[in-house]
Amino acid sequence: MTHTARLPFIQLAPNNLRAMIELSASVKKSSLGARLVELVNLRVSQINGCGVCIDMHWRDLIKQGADPRHLNAVAGWREAPFFSERERAALEWAEAMNALPQQDHTDAAFAKVKDFFSETEIAELCYCVAVIRGWNVINLSLRNQIPENPPPGF
Repeated sequence: MTHTARLPFIQLAPNNLRAMIELSASVKKSSLGARLVELVNLRVSQINGCGVCIDMHWRDLIKQGADPRHLNAVAGWREAPFFSERERAALEWAEAMNALPQQDHTDAAFAKVKDFFSETEIAELCYCVAVIRGWNVINLSLRNQIPENPPPGF
């Protein structure tokens, strides 16, 4: 696999980029809270192997004051004591959604997520997973690289 970006998609489709950024921003402003959104973003990005997004969301969580040890355990959240039941339900729902359509484990995950989230919050969580999965697909397919020195604000 090459480590060179295939094309500068950011410059080539600015209207689409702006729409994705706006959707990402709306999810971050939702009732879910910034920490939960970033945990979901990090976990889905880990599963999908998107280095750009893993790096970005890890850095966002660090800026929020997250413990690096806790973040290192996100991939093993089921065994780690660092996550609340609400966070666990969100992570399980995110993993189940991300596995579609190859696997459908959404029934059990949906039953659990309903215990901790309102219907509005579940819808917001679905948008959270959808937008990060979209970013992952774009970054991976176009080989967008992790910047050595991230731009300010990212």
